Amino acid sequence: GLVPSLVRVWKNSGCIKGLDWSNIKTFSSTGECSNVEDMLFLMSLAGYKPIIEYCGGTEIGGGFITGTVVQNASPATFSTTSLGLDIVILDGNDQVVGNGELFLIPPSVGLSTELLNQDHYKVYFDKTPKGPDDQLLRRHGDQFERLVGGYFRGHGRVDDTMNLGGIKVSSTEIERVLNSIEGVNETAAIAVSAQGEGMSRLVVYTVLTLGTNIEKEMLQKTMQKTIKQNLNPLFKVHDVVLVDSLPRTASNKIMRRKLRSQYKL
Repeated sequence: GLVPSLVRVWKNSGCIKGLDWSNIKTFSSTGECSNVEDMLFLMSLAGYKPIIEYCGGTEIGGGFITGTVVQNASPATFSTTSLGLDIVILDGNDQVVGNGELFLIPPSVGLSTELLNQDHYKVYFDKTPKGPDDQLLRRHGDQFERLVGGYFRGHGRVDDTMNLGGIKVSSTEIERVLNSIEGVNETAAIAVSAQGEGMSRLVVYTVLTLGTNIEKEMLQKTMQKTIKQNLNPLFKVHDVVLVDSLPRTASNKIMRRKLRSQYKL
């Protein structure tokens, strides 16, 4: 079992070169969105053994969507919802779509009924839409895409999607590119707007690897060049904020919403 960021480190550093992976029968991956190229690389290490993707949370007693060993493994995808639970994917107009916000359809064994120091109803049910058959829906906060053949792909948190220059992009896409820069340990990309201004600006919170010493201005130029070459030349890095660590939830997900609330243009 592993998290996708670990695979990225293995791939970029070459630290696993020469190791024998032939006895591995199955991989499992959870905790963050997987990258197709990274997962295909991982599968190739063990003769293209399957990777079981698993997504869920402590508050639902496990996962709501997963892969299985009885279905063909497609890198960085899920093949079925978990036993005893169903989902629906809706757009901003509460219509069923192929790519949008995923909601859980209760009831299901394992779903939480209360939270410590938080309002359970407000977190999971307040202002959630009704399902296509008027069902009560439970918010989970992930963006998912329904693919052909009954497969699904996760795209991170719904609040992680930004609009830069009229182009929609996920924070995780930007972070995947920037995390490959030498001396960068991890990043969190957010979009911020000045009060009364609709244009979003890209801000990158950055944790450097231990012992790295680089000027902020130089790092910003390097990030801009990397994004231009590997993602989109229209995306402009407005600011880079160097921090010692990134805020995370109990399940280790980056709290980008908290970073947005802290940043001031």
